[in-house]
Amino acid sequence: MFNLSFFIVLALGVIWGSNFIYMKMAADYLDPMQVTFYRVVFGLFPVVIYAIYKKALKLEDLKYSIHFFVMSLLAAVIYYYGFVKGSALLLSGIAGALSGLIPVFSFLLAALFLKEERITKKAFLGVLIGFLGVVLISGVFNENLENVNLEGTVAIIIGSLSVGASFIYAKKFIMPLNLNPAALTTYQLSYALLLMLVIVDFEGINNIWQDTHSALGMVFGLGIFGTGIAYIMYYYAIKKFGALLASSITYLPPVVALIIGFFIVGEEIKIIDFIATGLIFFGVFLINKRKA
Repeated sequence: MFNLSFFIVLALGVIWGSNFIYMKMAADYLDPMQVTFYRVVFGLFPVVIYAIYKKALKLEDLKYSIHFFVMSLLAAVIYYYGFVKGSALLLSGIAGALSGLIPVFSFLLAALFLKEERITKKAFLGVLIGFLGVVLISGVFNENLENVNLEGTVAIIIGSLSVGASFIYAKKFIMPLNLNPAALTTYQLSYALLLMLVIVDFEGINNIWQDTHSALGMVFGLGIFGTGIAYIMYYYAIKKFGALLASSITYLPPVVALIIGFFIVGEEIKIIDFIATGLIFFGVFLINKRKA
């Protein structure tokens, strides 16, 4: 029997997990902010079409523009830029593994800013184990520190922190507005696009079209599917199957990124990196288990 929930989890895991190699490919031709711009542009297309189809867009929603602007920063511009920057400097599999920190940061910020969230001993242990995985995967204990790229690691951490903060901001300020998720995503990406039209340096932005493979990966893998359609599927999953399914999706992208990096691209990912990724997963598992 066809299991739609399993298909959505698997599809989102593959889509988001493959984003890291597409970001790395695009970063060979563009600077990280330009890649972020293209991701927002091509990700916005399917979202707008879907929102119009659902008749979700309303003119009166513009009175909440300050919230849409904040979400455009946290859940798009800073988040995407940090991940592109990190993917450009790190192995794609390592960058993907570090993205497993998103639920760790979400929990920490929820504990700080949401009254209903408590830090239990199990959750605190999960946070410590998760960050231990980050320390190991960053390579700061390597004898040859020349091969360690802390800038890339910090970029992924900042991106993960930003999107984690967006979840808390949305829960505190956006959810009470009862906006349609398709409308929120449209406003969020639209404001991100307006902002980026001001801050992006467009010199050399057409360099990506020199390589068909990288261009297609950016347009379809990173933009249309990796951002637009993935958002639609994610919000559909939350509405149809609940938050538990949505939280389980966070486990898959880091695994997919490692598999692509190691088995398909041939990146030199070490055993310690797989162990570190396992620690991040186990930390997230303990954090989520507290809800039981």
